[in-house]
Amino acid sequence: MFKKSALLLTFLLTPFLASGTESAADKSIYEKPLIERYVLDELKSTRQDMQDLERRLTIAITDRELAVADKSLGYAEQTVTYFFYVIAGIASLMALIGWKSLHEIRINTKKTANQQIKLISDQYEKQFQVLENDLRRKTLRIADNHIEIEKMNEIHNLWLRAQNSQTPEQKIEVYNEILKIRPGDLEALIYKADAVMEIREFHWALSICNRVLEVDEGNENALYQRACAYACLGVAEQAVSDLELAIAGRTSLRDLAAEEADFENLSGNERFEALLANDT
Repeated sequence: MFKKSALLLTFLLTPFLASGTESAADKSIYEKPLIERYVLDELKSTRQDMQDLERRLTIAITDRELAVADKSLGYAEQTVTYFFYVIAGIASLMALIGWKSLHEIRINTKKTANQQIKLISDQYEKQFQVLENDLRRKTLRIADNHIEIEKMNEIHNLWLRAQNSQTPEQKIEVYNEILKIRPGDLEALIYKADAVMEIREFHWALSICNRVLEVDEGNENALYQRACAYACLGVAEQAVSDLELAIAGRTSLRDLAAEEADFENLSGNERFEALLANDT
């Protein structure tokens, strides 16, 4: 089941990680209702499987504890019984040879028995403590997995909302909700910068791109978006420099840059023209 969950997580994240290089035809595949329904059904199935695993794990550990407790009591009873047999034999022998009185033997026997019982109880108490700690750790791990699955489900729904949003303002609102759930999500920040560029807030987009590049200085998408912002602000040399770094990391961005409306201000720039003409 964990392999199935890993495959599902890979399936969910693939569209987001590869979104920068997908063509328009590839993106349309993820927007089909049937695939969305399939993903949601798989998430529901995974959540149910995790709940079943938690229930089975709790039952198994409880049975294990009961079995250990039953064996412990049995061992303790047998130990005490054999011990008293030995003590009775020794006491009889001592009474015959007159080494100690019956009263002294009773007191010493009781004291020794109590010590042995306490020693056995302490040993099994430590074992029970280990089992309890193990059960607590596994319970916390299962709870964390539940929370993570719920977050992924909610983030997936938000990405679908962003794809279906009609205006840049609506997209920005959705990306802000994603960032509330998962602060510092680089992909959400890059898409937010793209939406901000659509409303011509170039300084805002530049700030978002700088935030991404502080974490991942080689992020091609962030470099490309920052190049667009610099181009619109008239900082041509910095725009070309960022575009060169972005294309060096992913050459497919060259074709996208050739059709990018934000680079109209770079038309006639020798470095820009040479960069677009370079096919090597």
